[in-house]
Amino acid sequence: MKFARYEVNGRSPKIGLVVDNELIDLSGVAPSMQAVINLSNEGMAMIAQHANRSSRLPLSEVKLLAPLLPRRNVMCLGKNYADHAHEMQKANDEPVELPKYPVVFTKATTAVSGPTDPVPFNPQLSEKMDYEVELALIIGKQGKNIPAEQAMEYVFGYMVLNDVTARDLQRQGKQFFKGKSLDGCCPTGPWIVTRDELPIPHDLEIRCLVNGEEKQASNTRNMIFDIPITIAYLSNGMTLLPGDIIATGTPDGVGAARTPPQFLRPGDVLTSIVEGVGELRNVVTAV
Repeated sequence: MKFARYEVNGRSPKIGLVVDNELIDLSGVAPSMQAVINLSNEGMAMIAQHANRSSRLPLSEVKLLAPLLPRRNVMCLGKNYADHAHEMQKANDEPVELPKYPVVFTKATTAVSGPTDPVPFNPQLSEKMDYEVELALIIGKQGKNIPAEQAMEYVFGYMVLNDVTARDLQRQGKQFFKGKSLDGCCPTGPWIVTRDELPIPHDLEIRCLVNGEEKQASNTRNMIFDIPITIAYLSNGMTLLPGDIIATGTPDGVGAARTPPQFLRPGDVLTSIVEGVGELRNVVTAV
């Protein structure tokens, strides 16, 4: 299934089931995406029954919103593709080596935005805004000390995410948090694709384009730490909760590692694509 969060004519957000190019309103079954994630198998069966007898609305008539407003920070993996790890180490004159353990940082909940929302550009804050397309997963049930071989049972679904980063702010301190957490700098969506729709998430093409020009192109098979290892690592001694968002890292081709560097500017159209999941289209907008 594909679950979306949407609005019509600026009214209160609703939850819908995406079928082909149409939306089925699920307001009577699930008032929020968190409620959908919390549903049991019986609840999912209710959604299927509801879908069979409900009217449909064309996707073209709605505004898709961020599928999920997380209750706590988005957990992100840094340098989780070998080529990206190497390009950033070279750009920063660091030793070229792969991480031995997952590199984890977070983005504030207020950074999360939707699949067509503007990416704010404020030169007083940053003039080095960069793009990082990623596959994000959503945790479906609470777990701690999860073995890697059982980790996929804890995944509810997937969405596209762009870890837009203010590189100058990122490098001001020893932590990434500020440079990763500017408002509106975490476009997500366009919907959540449930785990059963993507039985093999480690063989998906992943791409990022700026103004139609391809900047990043790779495959999720190139992750250093795959999803089961990541979940096992994060849950070791730390409880993961339903609705937690985990971004699995970006491939090479980011603007900061190019010669010369290529950062986002107002008017740029940022397109983020993950095969089998969907596409984001966000315009960089001066504020």
